[in-house]
Amino acid sequence: MKVLHVIERLENQAVENWLLRILKHASKTGCALDWTLYCVVGKPGCRDEEARALGARIVYSPVPIGEKAVFMRALRRELASECYDVLHCHHDIMSAPYLLASAGLPLRKRIVHTHNADMGLPTNLRLKKMLVGEPFRRICLMADHVVGISHHTLDTMLAGKPRRPGRDLVHYYGVNPSSFAALADRAGVRGELGLCANAKILLFGGRIVPEKNPAFAVDVLAALRRHDANVVAVFAGAGSQEQSVRERARACGVEDAVHLTGWRQDLPRVMSACDWFILPRPEKRMEGFGLAVIEAQLAGLRLLLSRGIADDPLLPTARYRRLGLGDGADAWAAAAMELMAEPAPSVADAFAALKASPMDMDFALADLMRLHQ
Repeated sequence: MKVLHVIERLENQAVENWLLRILKHASKTGCALDWTLYCVVGKPGCRDEEARALGARIVYSPVPIGEKAVFMRALRRELASECYDVLHCHHDIMSAPYLLASAGLPLRKRIVHTHNADMGLPTNLRLKKMLVGEPFRRICLMADHVVGISHHTLDTMLAGKPRRPGRDLVHYYGVNPSSFAALADRAGVRGELGLCANAKILLFGGRIVPEKNPAFAVDVLAALRRHDANVVAVFAGAGSQEQSVRERARACGVEDAVHLTGWRQDLPRVMSACDWFILPRPEKRMEGFGLAVIEAQLAGLRLLLSRGIADDPLLPTARYRRLGLGDGADAWAAAAMELMAEPAPSVADAFAALKASPMDMDFALADLMRLHQ
């Protein structure tokens, strides 16, 4: 099948990272994929050459997406001239213009893939959101398949409409556990971060942005240190709330126990050296899937999760506590200490549970190929 994936551009974002993981796994297993990545931003990304080396073709939109009519004509020309079999759109309700651009063309399938539960439009104009958002969502439902990366992302797109058997589907991201296979280097990581050998690490991994609620992790750290003064927090990531995290740490008197590392190329190694993983996102569910939650389990971490995290990424072997933000930092800290008193999670059991799940790479690749048939 000749497939055109419409994406933003090949940077280190969840959708693009997932597509590259699938391409890499397909190449490794000898499965040929005829994929073109249509980048709506129209500019090169930092992972373009990686995609090309894996056999993908990359096309940059010659027109900014803001110029809707001209953009749609350019996309339609690409679809018509290259005779694609499948149009696979990855921009939630913003996939509607892509579907409209393909109207009347002899495609075998049109797929809208929703990767988060935020049905908003990327505009600050409230009236535009009100007038356009719902029509866009309804256009998306005209696709041959509407696919969610979790049950709640799919149900959010459907907005109460019953799922159509065989048409409305959940397809989980495939996860490669090999990066977590090495033995944990607890001493080495602590030494690199300037931590004492007996430090217990609370890990916040990923974008340090409001929708992840990183400042609350500092509150939990402060409460944890009242139980155990050896607890520190590592924020492995970057984002707009870095300064807010530092300010909250100063206000809580734990500035020396908060370590912001920026993005790490060796995040699996850092994860495997930690003790807890915390994700206190606001409880309005906008987390599409929670890939980091899966990775934390493969690293053998205990999980502290808000009620804004869906069940989808939790393996049967997960050792976790789910709390409300309204329960307060003291309750989260008490839950963390309860988890620490239990036997450590088994990495081997987590690997086996992943292998038996729809998030296994072999299953995910085969499922995606079935979707494109």
